[in-house]
Amino acid sequence: MVNYEQLKLENQICFPFYAISRLIIRQYQPFLDEFGITYPQYLVLLVLWETDGLSVNDISRKLILNTNTITPLLKRMETLGLVKRTKSKADERKVMITLTDKAWALREKAACIPYKLMGGDEMNKKEMDKMTRFKKELITFLNAMLENENPINE
Repeated sequence: MVNYEQLKLENQICFPFYAISRLIIRQYQPFLDEFGITYPQYLVLLVLWETDGLSVNDISRKLILNTNTITPLLKRMETLGLVKRTKSKADERKVMITLTDKAWALREKAACIPYKLMGGDEMNKKEMDKMTRFKKELITFLNAMLENENPINE
């Protein structure tokens, strides 16, 4: 007899993380709406605010997204005047992404978002730090699993 208990939503490891992600993004949305950007665009900005002038592949790697997902996103951001896409001088096959003045100005306004999301509470900051450490460990663990094996083919 097959055990279908494992197929209940409450027994899925992925669903709580999916739900958490959706809820967190909802918390960000009012702030991002003020700037006229989406959450994925915000993530690209975060990456480029940290290190401007990255290739599409570098951004894709940092955000754990495929290039065919990130490319249309970057094109929309270019239309919004947030990034410039140029061919690499060292390798014309690479497209380099740099921030515009508009994106750098947005950084000043966005700097308050993490603080506002935590409600300015020191206890929230401590809890967030714990969750951040756990999140990094979990991402490292899951990436290692993906690199070492393909569980679907077992």
